[in-house]
Amino acid sequence: MNAKFLVKVLLGLVASFWFAAAAQALSLADITGQEAGGGLKEALTQGAGKAVDLLGRTDGFLKNPKVKIPLPGYMEKAEGLMRGLGMGKQADELITAMNRAAEAAVPEAKKLLVDAVKQMSVEDAKGILSGGNDAGTQYFKRKTAEPLGQKFLPIVRKAIEKVKLKDSYEKFASKGAKFGLVKEKDTHLENYVTEKALDGLYLMIAEEERAIRENPVGAAGNLAKKVFGALK
Repeated sequence: MNAKFLVKVLLGLVASFWFAAAAQALSLADITGQEAGGGLKEALTQGAGKAVDLLGRTDGFLKNPKVKIPLPGYMEKAEGLMRGLGMGKQADELITAMNRAAEAAVPEAKKLLVDAVKQMSVEDAKGILSGGNDAGTQYFKRKTAEPLGQKFLPIVRKAIEKVKLKDSYEKFASKGAKFGLVKEKDTHLENYVTEKALDGLYLMIAEEERAIRENPVGAAGNLAKKVFGALK
């Protein structure tokens, strides 16, 4: 192989790599509205599903420090005193029951989250694609927070109604509310746990959304990879 021929081959290879890279360097302008909507829906469905799967299982809340539900208000501050007085077992029982209740409720979220994705308008999609790292999560909050709360509440109530400390909690919480130590809406344990379960769910959805935006290769669908790759 002579030198001139070798140079031509090398130049050809360089050119082919350059054109391949250029073809992959897409912008949103190169993506159709249908592709953008489809890719966004793939990504949001993936993120929401993963968040539900992570939380809606044994120890999904209890062993995850980011979402673990603590004793509410002033009772959390009094936890050390309770343990010092030999009431550690009771404190652990209540904390475990609250987190188990959240774990039992979260699987109910999947259908509503998927439905919210299906009902997404073109304007919703534009706002999410041009928004911040949690724009999709904020969309989910707007569309699902109220109906999810209604779904979670009876499940949470059933899960914690047998906890021995439930009545004691509500008695002390009611007194604490009079002094501003506990929010009035948190005086009923099921309300407090339901709110915390929703907070934990949206937090994990936001983390999944951020991960897909930062690393589109990790997206499940090809359209999602294409769309979020163009956003980087």
